[in-house]
Amino acid sequence: MVKTVLIALILWISLCSAKKAAQKPDWAKKDIRDFSDADMERLLDQWEEDEEPLPEDELPEHLRKPPALDLTKMDMSNPEAVLQATKKGQTLMMFVSVANKPSRARTEEITKIWQTSLWSNHIQAERYLIDDDRAIFMFKDGSQAWTAKEFLLEQEELKEVQLESQTYPGKKPDIKNKALRDEL
Repeated sequence: MVKTVLIALILWISLCSAKKAAQKPDWAKKDIRDFSDADMERLLDQWEEDEEPLPEDELPEHLRKPPALDLTKMDMSNPEAVLQATKKGQTLMMFVSVANKPSRARTEEITKIWQTSLWSNHIQAERYLIDDDRAIFMFKDGSQAWTAKEFLLEQEELKEVQLESQTYPGKKPDIKNKALRDEL
Protein backbone atom coordinates (compact mmCIF):
# COMPACT_ATOMS: atom_id res chain seq x y z
CA MET A 1 0.00 0.00 0.00
CA VAL A 2 2.78 2.42 0.91
CA LYS A 3 4.61 1.51 -2.31
CA THR A 4 1.61 2.29 -4.49
CA VAL A 5 1.04 5.66 -2.78
CA LEU A 6 4.72 6.48 -3.20
CA ILE A 7 4.67 5.47 -6.88
CA ALA A 8 1.47 7.49 -7.47
CA LEU A 9 3.03 10.51 -5.79
CA ILE A 10 6.20 10.27 -7.93
CA LEU A 11 4.10 9.90 -11.08
CA TRP A 12 1.96 12.90 -10.17
CA ILE A 13 5.07 15.09 -9.49
CA SER A 14 6.67 14.10 -12.78
CA LEU A 15 3.46 14.88 -14.71
CA CYS A 16 3.20 18.31 -13.04
CA SER A 17 6.80 19.16 -13.93
CA ALA A 18 6.23 17.96 -17.50
CA LYS A 19 3.27 20.33 -17.81
CA LYS A 20 5.36 23.24 -16.50
CA ALA A 21 8.09 22.50 -19.04
CA ALA A 22 5.49 22.45 -21.81
CA GLN A 23 4.19 25.86 -20.67
CA LYS A 24 7.60 27.52 -21.05
CA PRO A 25 8.15 29.73 -24.11
CA ASP A 26 10.52 28.48 -26.80
CA TRP A 27 13.32 30.83 -25.80
CA ALA A 28 13.29 29.47 -22.22
CA LYS A 29 13.71 25.88 -23.38
CA LYS A 30 17.06 26.65 -25.04
CA ASP A 31 20.41 25.98 -23.42
CA ILE A 32 21.69 29.17 -21.77
CA ARG A 33 24.78 29.10 -24.00
CA ASP A 34 22.50 29.43 -27.05
CA PHE A 35 20.64 32.51 -25.76
CA SER A 36 20.63 35.55 -28.02
CA ASP A 37 20.81 39.12 -26.69
CA ALA A 38 17.01 39.36 -26.90
CA ASP A 39 16.66 36.14 -24.87
CA MET A 40 19.01 37.50 -22.22
CA GLU A 41 17.02 40.75 -22.10
CA ARG A 42 13.77 38.79 -21.59
CA LEU A 43 15.44 36.78 -18.83
CA LEU A 44 16.59 39.98 -17.12
CA ASP A 45 13.08 41.46 -17.38
CA GLN A 46 11.63 38.29 -15.87
CA TRP A 47 14.21 38.41 -13.07
CA GLU A 48 13.38 42.02 -12.21
CA GLU A 49 9.57 41.60 -12.32
CA ASP A 50 9.10 41.09 -8.60
CA GLU A 51 11.77 43.49 -7.34
CA GLU A 52 10.86 46.67 -5.53
CA PRO A 53 11.68 49.88 -7.39
CA LEU A 54 14.81 51.74 -6.31
CA PRO A 55 14.43 54.82 -4.11
CA GLU A 56 14.73 58.16 -5.91
CA ASP A 57 18.26 58.89 -4.62
CA GLU A 58 19.59 55.52 -5.86
CA LEU A 59 18.27 55.84 -9.42
CA PRO A 60 20.70 56.73 -12.22
CA GLU A 61 20.71 60.45 -12.98
CA HIS A 62 18.80 60.14 -16.25
CA LEU A 63 15.88 58.39 -14.46
CA ARG A 64 15.59 60.84 -11.55
CA LYS A 65 12.96 63.55 -11.53
CA PRO A 66 14.54 66.98 -11.95
CA PRO A 67 14.11 69.33 -8.99
CA ALA A 68 11.06 71.55 -9.18
CA LEU A 69 11.77 75.06 -10.45
CA ASP A 70 9.75 78.07 -9.43
CA LEU A 71 10.08 80.29 -12.48
CA THR A 72 8.19 83.12 -10.77
CA LYS A 73 11.06 83.62 -8.30
CA MET A 74 13.77 83.68 -10.98
CA ASP A 75 15.22 86.77 -12.56
CA MET A 76 14.65 86.07 -16.24
CA SER A 77 16.84 89.02 -17.22
CA ASN A 78 19.87 87.05 -15.94
CA PRO A 79 20.25 84.01 -18.24
CA GLU A 80 23.23 82.64 -16.29
CA ALA A 81 21.21 82.48 -13.07
CA VAL A 82 18.38 80.69 -14.88
CA LEU A 83 20.83 78.21 -16.41
CA GLN A 84 22.48 77.67 -13.03
CA ALA A 85 19.11 76.90 -11.43
CA THR A 86 18.18 74.43 -14.17
CA LYS A 87 21.44 72.50 -13.73
CA LYS A 88 20.98 71.91 -10.00
CA GLY A 89 21.47 68.22 -9.21
CA GLN A 90 22.70 67.34 -12.71
CA THR A 91 26.21 66.39 -13.78
CA LEU A 92 27.96 69.17 -15.68
CA MET A 93 31.39 69.47 -17.32
CA MET A 94 33.56 72.56 -17.63
CA PHE A 95 36.60 72.79 -19.91
CA VAL A 96 39.56 74.71 -18.53
CA SER A 97 42.66 75.82 -20.48
CA VAL A 98 45.90 76.80 -18.78
CA ALA A 99 47.75 79.84 -20.19
CA ASN A 100 50.93 79.75 -22.26
CA LYS A 101 51.03 76.06 -23.28
CA PRO A 102 52.61 74.59 -20.14
CA SER A 103 53.99 71.07 -19.86
CA ARG A 104 51.57 68.32 -18.93
CA ALA A 105 53.16 68.09 -15.47
CA ARG A 106 52.66 71.82 -14.91
CA THR A 107 49.03 71.61 -16.06
CA GLU A 108 48.52 68.71 -13.67
CA GLU A 109 50.03 70.74 -10.84
CA ILE A 110 48.02 73.91 -11.52
CA THR A 111 44.68 72.17 -12.01
CA LYS A 112 45.27 70.08 -8.88
CA ILE A 113 45.75 73.29 -6.89
CA TRP A 114 42.55 74.73 -8.39
CA GLN A 115 40.64 71.54 -7.62
CA THR A 116 41.87 71.54 -4.02
CA SER A 117 40.83 75.18 -3.63
CA LEU A 118 37.37 74.34 -4.95
CA TRP A 119 37.06 71.40 -2.57
CA SER A 120 38.12 73.67 0.31
CA ASN A 121 35.15 75.88 -0.59
CA HIS A 122 32.77 72.86 -0.62
CA ILE A 123 32.56 72.72 -4.40
CA GLN A 124 33.00 69.11 -5.43
CA ALA A 125 34.75 68.86 -8.78
CA GLU A 126 36.50 65.91 -10.39
CA ARG A 127 39.43 66.79 -12.65
CA TYR A 128 40.55 64.99 -15.82
CA LEU A 129 43.43 66.10 -18.05
CA ILE A 130 42.54 65.89 -21.73
CA ASP A 131 45.55 67.64 -23.26
CA ASP A 132 48.87 69.15 -22.19
CA ASP A 133 47.14 72.46 -21.42
CA ARG A 134 43.45 71.46 -20.99
CA ALA A 135 41.41 69.74 -18.32
CA ILE A 136 37.79 68.88 -17.63
CA PHE A 137 36.25 69.74 -14.30
CA MET A 138 33.15 67.62 -13.69
CA PHE A 139 30.56 68.70 -11.15
CA LYS A 140 27.96 66.29 -9.74
CA ASP A 141 25.84 69.32 -8.87
CA GLY A 142 25.94 71.49 -11.97
CA SER A 143 24.80 74.61 -10.13
CA GLN A 144 28.22 74.73 -8.44
CA ALA A 145 29.95 75.18 -11.81
CA TRP A 146 29.15 78.90 -11.98
CA THR A 147 30.74 79.57 -8.59
CA ALA A 148 33.76 77.55 -9.72
CA LYS A 149 33.88 79.54 -12.97
CA GLU A 150 34.05 82.82 -11.01
CA PHE A 151 36.87 81.41 -8.88
CA LEU A 152 38.83 80.11 -11.87
CA LEU A 153 38.53 83.39 -13.78
CA GLU A 154 40.41 85.06 -10.90
CA GLN A 155 43.42 82.73 -11.34
CA GLU A 156 46.42 84.26 -13.09
CA GLU A 157 47.47 81.21 -15.08
CA LEU A 158 44.02 80.57 -16.58
CA LYS A 159 43.65 81.02 -20.33
CA GLU A 160 39.91 80.33 -20.64
CA VAL A 161 36.92 78.48 -19.25
CA GLN A 162 34.22 76.88 -21.40
CA LEU A 163 30.89 76.30 -19.69
CA GLU A 164 27.63 75.46 -21.44
CA SER A 165 28.98 76.51 -24.88
CA GLN A 166 30.16 79.88 -23.54
CA THR A 167 33.85 80.79 -23.50
CA TYR A 168 35.11 83.07 -20.75
CA PRO A 169 38.71 84.39 -21.13
CA GLY A 170 41.02 84.55 -18.14
CA LYS A 171 42.29 87.81 -16.68
CA LYS A 172 45.87 87.35 -17.92
CA PRO A 173 45.81 84.65 -20.62
CA ASP A 174 49.31 85.57 -21.88
CA ILE A 175 51.08 85.35 -18.51
CA LYS A 176 54.21 83.22 -18.27
CA ASN A 177 53.72 80.16 -16.08
CA LYS A 178 55.63 80.31 -12.84
CA ALA A 179 56.55 76.67 -12.69
CA LEU A 180 57.49 75.37 -9.29
CA ARG A 181 58.63 71.99 -10.55
CA ASP A 182 58.91 71.94 -14.33
CA GLU A 183 60.35 68.79 -15.84
CA LEU A 184 63.77 69.02 -17.44
